[in-house]
Amino acid sequence: MPETQPSTTTKKVPARKKTVQKSFVEGHLYVSSSFNNTIATVTDPKGNVLSWSSAGNCGFKGARKSTPFAATTAIEKALEASKKYGLKKLSVYLKGPGTGRDAALRFLRAKRDFDVDLIADVTPIPHNGPRPPKQRRI
Repeated sequence: MPETQPSTTTKKVPARKKTVQKSFVEGHLYVSSSFNNTIATVTDPKGNVLSWSSAGNCGFKGARKSTPFAATTAIEKALEASKKYGLKKLSVYLKGPGTGRDAALRFLRAKRDFDVDLIADVTPIPHNGPRPPKQRRI
């Protein structure tokens, strides 16, 4: 009587791709501050987003989103997430009329983790704007 050997099947384990952690010395911090929310985005020099955060993303809702504390929290969270990329220098671009602009500058001056290379205001300003409404006749 022939002996049967137990079947040995081998599972193919898919090869894991190695994740390459990119390292950048310089980066850009874009702070877009409106009257209702503040959004902070950290990018590499080419403009690819490394991390972002907003006041709403940090758990603030309603009127508390527009506070300077919420803006500071959003900026801190975005910069903390981008530390793993090895950023040392930051160029800061502020946009919009909200309270997050001043909070961003105060936070960056107080925290000395990053070397701030440039601070620029890129708020769009209309050169003439739309045509005004016609005069009201009484």
